[in-house]
This record gives sequence, structure tokens and C-alpha cells, in this order.
Amino acid sequence: MPPLLYLRDMTWTEVRDLDLAKAVALLPIGAVEAHGPHLPLCTDPIIAEAMAEAGGKRLLRRDLTPIVLPTLEYTAASFAAAFPGTLSLRPETVSALITDLGTSLERHGIRVLALVNSHLDPAHLGSLYAAANSLRRTTELTVVFPDITRKPWALRLSDEFKSGACHAGRYEGSVVLARRPDLVREARRAGLDPNPSSLSTAIRQGLDSFEAAGGPLAYFGDPAAATAEEGRETIESLGGILEEAVLSALDEATNTSGVEP
Repeated sequence: MPPLLYLRDMTWTEVRDLDLAKAVALLPIGAVEAHGPHLPLCTDPIIAEAMAEAGGKRLLRRDLTPIVLPTLEYTAASFAAAFPGTLSLRPETVSALITDLGTSLERHGIRVLALVNSHLDPAHLGSLYAAANSLRRTTELTVVFPDITRKPWALRLSDEFKSGACHAGRYEGSVVLARRPDLVREARRAGLDPNPSSLSTAIRQGLDSFEAAGGPLAYFGDPAAATAEEGRETIESLGGILEEAVLSALDEATNTSGVEP
């Protein structure tokens, strides 16, 4: 099996020489935002990159050519905006950026773009849906966006994730422990009490910040319960979600057009 490709490491001639009819561009997306006193600001990008790599390896076995794009780390992060270090963009800026990226990919012959997202701020999710819809209207790209906050994908993730109390808790902390344990502040993590406040419930109630939702330290869930083993299992689940979403979108595109992708 050939190695997974990373666009940032390639030359333009190497991209030119690819069989782009089989190419699937994977765009990891996360935010630079507060993740408690124990996880790095780049937690979301770490998770998105893990999902892209796990899914990309699965797609290689499907005789496709996944290409991992440079990670998009700046986006709307209004829930954490009051915490130092959080960098938040306007949602319309994010939508415009992703639309432009997709248009550029299509110009060079890539026909499939997957948005590999791990940031769950409602404003951010709205910007991704807007970008996907814009690209579907204005280009011939097949745009894949498995929103892990929705069925069926959410049902495949951990109980903590499904509870909505999953920001910088066991779910996210486990993935960071599996991928970048050097960035976890272990002494702080081990001493944190569980915070069962549900962000999904807070969002339905119209609340709009971590503080209002009951997270004064910018974490929800049980950080001390995180393990690298659970993180590896979660990464495999996320990779399976991405693989299935891409294959389903390609099947739909084939059935609609009547030609092989």
C-alpha cells in the first residue's frame, strides 16, 4: 500500500502527476481555543488530523488517492472567545475561505473534498454547512462533511461525547493522550473534577459561552478518566466515519452521473 500523501510535503510536479480521478482531498479543521487548564489550544486540530490520517489510510485500501491538506486552524470559536489564547473568526470568513479552497482544488482537477472537522461550536458548524452548500452550487466538486454531532455518526462515539459534556474531557483528552501526550499537563489533568454540564443542552437553551454553559475553566466531562487506549479506539472510530462518508458520497455521485468517479 502506498504511503499517505500530505500536500504540504509535495512538489507541484508530484501533484500534477497524480491520478486525480481517484484523488480525495481531506481538509482537517479545528479551532485554536481554550481546552481547560490541561490540554493545548490546538486540541481540535490534533483530533482532526488524527481523523484525516486514520480515514485516509482506510481510503488507500479502497484504491483511492487521499491527500491530506494543511490543517485549517482558524475558525469561528465564539463559545471560548473570552479565554486568553482563543482565536475566533467571523463565520462568513470561514465559509468564504473554504469555498475558495474548494474552487482552487477543482481548478487543478481534484473532484472530491472532505471536510474533516473536530470543532463543534455552532457558529463554526454553520459556516461549514454554508461552505459545502456554496461549493455544491458553484462547482462540480463532491463535498463530504460527516457532521459528528448528528446521527448516524454521533452514535458511534463515546458515551461522554453523546452526553454533550465532551469539551476537553475524557473524549478529547484521550485522543490527545494517544497522539500528543507531551502536550498534556498531567498534573493538572489528574486533579480536575468531572464537570457533567452538557454543552449540547446549553446550546439548545440558547446559551452562547463556556462560562454560561457551566464551564468556568473551559472544560466539560471527565478529564481525569482519559486514557491513550481510549484515544486510539476513538481515532479508529473517527477514521471509519470518514471512510464511510466518503464512499457513500462517491456512490451517490456515481449513481447520479452514471459514470465512475
